[in-house]
Amino acid sequence: MIVAEGLRKAFINGEGQPVLAVDGVSLDAHAGEIVGLLGPNGAGKSTTMRMLSTLIAPDSGSARVAGHDVRSAPAEVRRSIGYLSASTGLFGRLTPREVLVYVATLQGCVDAEARAEASLDRFDIRKFGNVTCDRLSTGMKQKVSIARAVVHDPPVLIFDEPTSGLDVLVAQELFAFLEEARKRGRCVLYSTHIMGEAERLCDRVVVIHAGVVLASGTVAELRVRTGRERLEEVFVQLVRGHAP
Repeated sequence: MIVAEGLRKAFINGEGQPVLAVDGVSLDAHAGEIVGLLGPNGAGKSTTMRMLSTLIAPDSGSARVAGHDVRSAPAEVRRSIGYLSASTGLFGRLTPREVLVYVATLQGCVDAEARAEASLDRFDIRKFGNVTCDRLSTGMKQKVSIARAVVHDPPVLIFDEPTSGLDVLVAQELFAFLEEARKRGRCVLYSTHIMGEAERLCDRVVVIHAGVVLASGTVAELRVRTGRERLEEVFVQLVRGHAP
């Protein structure tokens, strides 16, 4: 469902010099699988996800999402994904119900209102579904953002640190949703800094640092490779052993 080969992306810094954010990243993720994307701040995780989501174009390399090329078929890619990032915003003057109906309609759902109502229940939003988004707490906004990302039931979910702002109980609800999505054959690319989340959810993980993939595989495979037991220790050893 996701195949990326040799993705590269550079940005211009304040001195007018190019800074390579992603340097030849290759990864894949399949239907019915949750793949974790792990790395320290500035590793290139979000830039990789933004390229896969067609928000920015790669300088070189290629990627296909749900069978669609991110360069030549961006609209088809967007219809096929549910994308959530730490910077995803909501329309402050709309209520959660209105946001969900609007997004479902944009995605071409003929049953937009029914999908919105189902999402209000699925993510326990109904009790504040008619409150304008600018009056919601951080956790409430995040729940609405998650529901907005998946209201059209896309085959691919790209989630960038989705538990940001969520308390433990709400995070557990998100994990249950993602595990259910995997059972229904959805493909999930999941970025997190929390190793416990990755150990619980992910079938495979990809470790990225300084824009380069350091390792990929199951947690068990990476334990064997590094000789470490806890994923946090595996991660630290891989990152510290890499000199960018």
